[in-house]
Amino acid sequence: MNILFFLTPKSEVAYIFEDDTLRQTIEKMEHRKFSCIPLLSVDGRYTGTISEGDLLWGLKRLNTMNIKEMEDISIMAIPRRATYKPVHADADMEDLLDRAINQNYVPVVDDQGFFIGIITRKEIIKYCYKELKKAYADRIPPEKGNTETLSGH
Repeated sequence: MNILFFLTPKSEVAYIFEDDTLRQTIEKMEHRKFSCIPLLSVDGRYTGTISEGDLLWGLKRLNTMNIKEMEDISIMAIPRRATYKPVHADADMEDLLDRAINQNYVPVVDDQGFFIGIITRKEIIKYCYKELKKAYADRIPPEKGNTETLSGH
């Protein structure tokens, strides 16, 4: 299965750049209602992810809640706790599932490390559920009067 089938392309994904400020990041995350957002180098390579927790602990460490001061703080001054590991565009479903177990989304990069989009855990779960239902239906022939389905109803 080609994982690019599940890709939300870069043009439809909100992200920040390494030269963005703390204020720009907070405002973008607030506007989009995201809990984490991809971080790219200025030339478009995937470098990591910033989460709400990273921002919270960074603000505490910097001892600021002043939005004006945040305009002068680089997002790179905020330490990142988690590493959202990307997959390459030619990765297989097993690689994708391995990453999605611990990440809200899986960043996808091309052969040079340029960010091309994300695959959300929601899309992966929907696909797996559909495949599981299909496999279940193929294995167990319907019995007369048996209305049980994969969901147990």
